[in-house]
Formats: sequence, C-alpha cells, structure tokens
Amino acid sequence: MKTDSLFYRLFQYHPQLALELLGLNYRADSYRFGSEEIKQTAFRLDGVFTPLTDNPEQPLIFAEVQYQPDENFYDRLFSEITLYLRLHKPQHEWLALVIYPTRQIEKTANIGFRPFMRLPELQRIYLEDYQNKSGLTPTLDLLGLIASDKQQTLLLARDLVKRYDKISVETLDFIETILVYKLPRLTREEIRIMLALEDVSLKQTRFYQEAMAEGWEVGLEKGLEKGLEKGLEKGEQSLLQRMLTRRFGELPSRLQQRLAQANAAQIEQWADRFIEAATLAAIFGDVNEKS
Repeated sequence: MKTDSLFYRLFQYHPQLALELLGLNYRADSYRFGSEEIKQTAFRLDGVFTPLTDNPEQPLIFAEVQYQPDENFYDRLFSEITLYLRLHKPQHEWLALVIYPTRQIEKTANIGFRPFMRLPELQRIYLEDYQNKSGLTPTLDLLGLIASDKQQTLLLARDLVKRYDKISVETLDFIETILVYKLPRLTREEIRIMLALEDVSLKQTRFYQEAMAEGWEVGLEKGLEKGLEKGLEKGEQSLLQRMLTRRFGELPSRLQQRLAQANAAQIEQWADRFIEAATLAAIFGDVNEKS
C-alpha cells in the first residue's frame, strides 16, 4: 500500500478483489476495509479487511502491496500482524495477502521469521501472472489492467469498458486513474477522450455529453440516431485535433483537412499512435509539416 495507492483505492471500491484472490466465498459487504495503527510501536497495517459478522471462520485479512525489494519486509509484516493479534485479540481466523508485481521483487524473510513463510495463512499474488490472461472476473480484469505493459494498457482499458454493459462511475474513474498512472505523457482529459473514441456507452463522461449535445443539433435535421452518430464523430475529430495542437502546436492545413475528412476508424488509428508518437509524421505517416 505504501508504494501504490492504486490498490488502496481498488480495495476500497472493490473489496471482493481480495476475496477472489484468496478464493473465499464471502460477500464483499461483510467486510470493512481500512488501515490500522498500532500506536505503541508506531506500526501501521495499511490494508486490513475486518469481518462484519460473528462467524469465526470468516478470516481477518491483512493486505500488503510490495513493489520494491525489501529484505526486511516479512520481518516487519509478521511483527505487525502478531502484535495486532496480541493487542486486539480478534475472534476470527486470519490470512495475509501479499501482492508483488513480479517474483523477482520478493525477498525471503530473515532467519528468525522464516518459519512464518511456511504458514498456510500467507498467500502471495504476482501481477505478472495476470498479464494477457483471459477469462477473469470483472474485478480481476482491473488487476490485469494494472499488470499490463504500457503498450497494451489503453487497448485493454477500451476492451474492458466495451465488454461490460453496466460499469459504475467509480470503476470508470479507477480505470482512468490507472491510465494516468501508467501513461504519464497523457493528461486525464486526453485519456478520457481516447477511451470514449471507441465506446459510446461511456454516457457518464463529459466527452459523451458534449458529443451527444452536438448530435442533437444535427439530429434536428437528419434524425436523432443519425445526428448522435455524426455528433460523436465530429466531437472525436475536434478533440483529437485539440490534443494534437496541445502537443505539437498549430497543425498544418493539410493535416487539418485530413482530420476533417477522416472517418471514425481512421481517427481511432491516429489516436492509438498519439500515445507514444514524438512527431506528427509518426502519427500520420510522411507529412509536410509546413504545408
């Protein structure tokens, strides 16, 4: 948790993620997630899932995300857990969920704490196992998005939004946050635009509302459905031009004309190239930037 606030937010909005990773068949709303401070020692357990039921078999879950190699990590974690158990005396069993980006990051405990490593209560998850993995639940798909490489992140995010008819505003915001985190060259506004380019079901986004308004105006003359389609396409062209202008300055007249005449598929292709492109030529092919 100390190295990646993404997981803290993910656990807050989707506590069932921890339950799915641990293979536990409990309702997400039967837990309260938060941090716990052990004041006497200044220890802090950043992620604790506390059961809200009296069922002693429903475990207390300690969750940690470790992104940096740390030879003292397990010593500290087991010290915090055992001290928490001694002070709070919970009437539940317990599990420790540790999430690593890769196996190479993990370091074994020092010799005094190595017996803890063999406890069945310790369960480790490696994000590398979720890269390009199919057949995941909607919640685990978010984990796969975090685990994806930068080249695949935006495509996976689009696919994730497209595959689910109903997606909460919190989940949309979390997907955007992942993209901002992993694609720092893009602003949140640019990412929201690029997500909306392919999927018009994002009705909660400001992009969709603006494009829909344009569609209504055109629809007065050509029919509501056709107007919405034209409005979205016009909005895509305009927004992509704004993004290009922000990065490269005023566009050559030839490129402005190409944008105005482009269809949705072409705009999407240019938008994909925009993510990593350093020049206009890398986006549009050979262009005369002075024309």
